Amino acid sequence: MFFEIDNYLSLNAAVAKMCAVFRDEEIPEGSVFQCKLVAKELLSNALRYGGGCARFVFERNEGEVRISVKSANGFVPPKVSVCSDVTAERGRGLFLVDSVSERRLYSEQDGISVFVKIINPKS
Repeated sequence: MFFEIDNYLSLNAAVAKMCAVFRDEEIPEGSVFQCKLVAKELLSNALRYGGGCARFVFERNEGEVRISVKSANGFVPPKVSVCSDVTAERGRGLFLVDSVSERRLYSEQDGISVFVKIINPKS
């Protein structure tokens, strides 16, 4: 699914739609939460630092979810994320994204793409 995000209202609506789709597909709640965390972090950063709007795409593939966010200004994230101090007001988002995802890629066409493994609750 594809969304244009230009404010926090559209961000929240798109993320809620993503979560509803994944629940309908019976993706385990832990994986839905991880996807929600990734999407909110990437989209919030795109609105704040990426030119005020972004394209948001998500899709389920075999055993994983791909979440892609392309900001208006083509912001390229650092290849390696570093966690800020726990008391810092900023600087943990990309570290959190990397912590819950299998991998993170960047391309000019898609922007940031993050892959989240679907957790089997019986494992």
